[in-house]
Amino acid sequence: MALFSELPVYKLGYDLLIAIYQRTSKFTREYKYTMGERLKNETLELLLSIYKANKSEKDHRLHYIDTARQRIEIVRLLLRICKDLKVIGMKGFVALNVQVEELSRQLTAWHKFTARAHANE
Repeated sequence: MALFSELPVYKLGYDLLIAIYQRTSKFTREYKYTMGERLKNETLELLLSIYKANKSEKDHRLHYIDTARQRIEIVRLLLRICKDLKVIGMKGFVALNVQVEELSRQLTAWHKFTARAHANE
């Protein structure tokens, strides 16, 4: 088992969390404590799910990876709402969405690898 902080998927999640914190600090008061807090909380829970997936037994790993995949979709939805409400500009949305897409790809690949390994046991 690799150190969680060395996993590429963890690094991507961590970078996304930092980027979300930086972006939400610029939200207006109306959105900072609603959409901003929700975005930060979902991204933090996503990162914690990645940590738990890495530390868990093989039988439970898929559950945590699935949870992380659900959370990345929630983050994607919240970002889309923020863009549509003009809370973040197009440039900021694109930058964050690129990170979300890459993280989503990593999680999907990890899920497939784990499912195959679990099926072969």
